[in-house]
Order: sequence, then structure tokens, then C-alpha cells
Amino acid sequence: MRRLLAVLMTVMSLAAMAWGLGNLRRIPRPAGEPGSWSVVTTTTIAADLVRQIGGDRVRVSSLMGPGVDPHQYRAREGDLGRILEARLVVYHGLHLEGRMTHVLEALPRLGVPSLALGESLPEDRILRHGEAPDPHVWMDVGLWAQAVPGLVEALCRIDPREADGYRQRGEQTIHRLAALDAWVREQVRRIPPEQRLLVTAHDAFAYFGRAYGLEVRGVQGLSTVTEAGGRDIGLLAEEVARRQVASLFVETSLSPRLVEAVMRSVAAQGHEVGLGGALFSDSLGSPGTSEGTYEGMIRANVRTLVRGLATGATEP
Repeated sequence: MRRLLAVLMTVMSLAAMAWGLGNLRRIPRPAGEPGSWSVVTTTTIAADLVRQIGGDRVRVSSLMGPGVDPHQYRAREGDLGRILEARLVVYHGLHLEGRMTHVLEALPRLGVPSLALGESLPEDRILRHGEAPDPHVWMDVGLWAQAVPGLVEALCRIDPREADGYRQRGEQTIHRLAALDAWVREQVRRIPPEQRLLVTAHDAFAYFGRAYGLEVRGVQGLSTVTEAGGRDIGLLAEEVARRQVASLFVETSLSPRLVEAVMRSVAAQGHEVGLGGALFSDSLGSPGTSEGTYEGMIRANVRTLVRGLATGATEP
């Protein structure tokens, strides 16, 4: 009976949301005058890419602010209004926005143009954990650059008068990302091979590890919705102690408690491991800071990693 009630409640909630979306869809949408048409993104990471290519031509806003965990985020009533007033919605897909999936997948039926950046990438480049795709594609700078052409074309379809500008800025963005990718490779080479084990709160860095030659372990899985058990923490601590890893890393959008639990377990096995610092994973830093851009976020992460793993320097 409880299961039946849960199913009925879910169906009723989805029906109510669909009714609300249909009513909001009747709100007149802006005509999209040059320099004033709006793009709504789910995350700050997607918003930065749109700004790089859209330039002054578009008005970009992100539903999720700095430090927000997209795996746990639920759409609010105000979000739905912003989505339906936008001329283009850009999100990641691949189940990154897990609790918003039903809203985002409904956009084509509502006539709202949308683009899932992760789902525009080559299928054979997407990592999987069992049946689940890994959505953290931006951690591989070279792979993230492959999302640019799809975004350029989406902007051109909405605003064809500015197509040359979008394509030019798209090419410039690809060149900058190629230079950033080369810089990351150069910096990672400073980490001794035996120290190239990256341990973080959740499994957001697998693409980074594949691209730049690090082993990656997350205390949690792909999504922060899952919970890590004591056995998971114990096994990870054994590996860290055995390999004499210098530092572990927390994430700016997550609580440090799981990483701290691993550190305590490592200490109980006779090896002192330090805290190498905080990494940006699912969100950029605050606006106006260098970490508030994608390039600045990647550079900050790499500097933190090199300091923590190559030199063993740690934060108190």
C-alpha cells in the first residue's frame, strides 16, 4: 500500500508540474532584439561557455549559482518561468541535473529551444559506470572544446544575423581551450608518477584522469545522491596508506565530511595524509574572481593538485 501511494503521489506531482508548465508556456516570449535576447543555463560552467561565444549579443543567466550541487538541485517555480521566457536553454544532460531531468526533457514538447552540451559530444568519448553515463565532461578540456560547434550552431539558428560573430568567437574559444589543454598536460607532468592518485569527495574527475594520466578515486559515486558506506571509506583509506599518497582533496560544492572520514581512517593505519585543498568540480567560483570563469577554474584546480601531490604541501 505504501508503494502504491508513493507511485500515485509521484504521478500527481508530475501532472501538476506539466499543468504549470503549460500555463507558463503561454507567457509571451521576447522578440529577441540584437543584444537583448536571453539564454538560460543550468550551471555556471555552461553559462561561461555561452558567454564566451555569445558575447554582448546575448543575456546569459544560470539557474544554479556558485557552489550549488547540480545533482541535488530541484527546479523552483521561478526557474520554470525563466526557462520558458528564454529563447534558448543550455544544460549539460547525461543526467547531471538529475532532479531536473523531467523538466529539461519536456522542453521540446513545449516549443522551447534547448541544447544538452554533454549529449552533443561523440558517444565513444563518454565514460560510463555500468549503464550510467558520466556527465562531468568539462574536466577534459579537449573534450569540452568539442561542445563548442554544437553551441555555435544553436546560437546561429536563434540569431542568424550574428552567425559570423558566433562562429568567429567559437573558433577563438577552441583555440584558447587548446592552449589550456596543453598547459594542463605540462603542469601534471610535474607530479611524480607514483603520486598521481587523485582522491576527492565524489567521482567527478574521471575525465580529467583519463585525459591527463591520473588515477582517480571518489568517496561517492558519479552523483552525490548516492551515499558512501564505511566499507568504501575503509578500502579507499587502505589504498591511500599503501601508496603513501601525500594529499586528499575536498570539493567546493560538497561537504568535506567524507574526505575527512577517509583521512581519519588513513591515520588509523599509521599514515598521515594531508588536505591538499579544495577543488572546483560541479560549479565555478564566485563571479568577478579568476575561478569564476571556466579557464580560471581549471587553472586553479591544476595548481592545487600540483601543490598537493607534487610537493606534498597541504592546508591545515
